[in-house]
Amino acid sequence: MHSSVIGKIEKANRYARERDRFVVERLSVTVRGDNDSHRVRLDPDGWQCACHAFESLGDCAHVLAIQKLLAGMVPEDHASALVTAPPGATAEPLPA
Repeated sequence: MHSSVIGKIEKANRYARERDRFVVERLSVTVRGDNDSHRVRLDPDGWQCACHAFESLGDCAHVLAIQKLLAGMVPEDHASALVTAPPGATAEPLPA
């Protein structure tokens, strides 16, 4: 393998370990829930999910799961208080 490719792979691995380098501003993900699949989006206006819980409560387990996966990479103004609760606080996910 060419040395420049090896260097790029090493750099990519280092970046991937340093999560604070990333800010996710837009995203579209399909989450396979227990009963159905749901489209979750993050755009400049915030989160959207096609599930009933999100429509009625403004938050859901699908969004919370993605926020947990992206911890530290989602702008704070789009992070749920349930995900960013202070240490020791109990934050139960909302039912889907």
